[in-house]
Amino acid sequence: MALYAIGDLHLALGKDKPMDVFGTVWEDHVEKLRRGFSKLNDDDLCVLCGDLSWAMDLDEALEDFLFVDSLPGRKILLKGNHDYWWSTAAKAKRFFAAHGITTIEILNNNSFVYGDWAICGTRGWFYEEESGTAHDRKIMLRELGRLRASLEAAGEREKLVFLHYPPLFLKYRCEEILALLDEYRVRLCCYGHIHGKGCRAAFNGFVGATEFRLVSADHLNFEPMEIRLPEMAVF
Repeated sequence: MALYAIGDLHLALGKDKPMDVFGTVWEDHVEKLRRGFSKLNDDDLCVLCGDLSWAMDLDEALEDFLFVDSLPGRKILLKGNHDYWWSTAAKAKRFFAAHGITTIEILNNNSFVYGDWAICGTRGWFYEEESGTAHDRKIMLRELGRLRASLEAAGEREKLVFLHYPPLFLKYRCEEILALLDEYRVRLCCYGHIHGKGCRAAFNGFVGATEFRLVSADHLNFEPMEIRLPEMAVF
């Protein structure tokens, strides 16, 4: 059972939202995703780092979920800034069950076991103390609480974290999230949200003991990235 990650699928199968307006790399991106996922086996696991669908509610997102469900592998989904369909994990689970969607699970205030490892995460948030509003700080603190809850749910297992927003970008550093990753000795943090020319400026590397990797779909050419760590067990 291999582990993969990709973010920002930006699907819009149930509405008119062409993605090629964001550049030629997005032309036929649904078919690119289908080809990219074809390397996965049904027992593989792929973490989807937010911005799955442009839909405004679950019903509008149905075709997008059915497409993702049809792809090989199990998927663990966390929230992105454009996932307006998102309400509660319980509501999403009921919706999936009602429509026969069996391969998608929700990461929100919880964690998932992957052998001796734990998959943790939340959306995250961009917050700069000097320019951020009180509302921004409130959201950031809520996301910190959700990330801590996820990390706590993992118990003593080694922890991998998946976010939508990067905690590092150019001169930006979310010190609160970085401190939490350090506190829980997180080995890897994958994130999305960054696209186009911004991918060249995204941080990929180590801060302390944590490795950071950008996994937005256009950065990966719409092919999920396999996560390989030397100490990970072979399942």
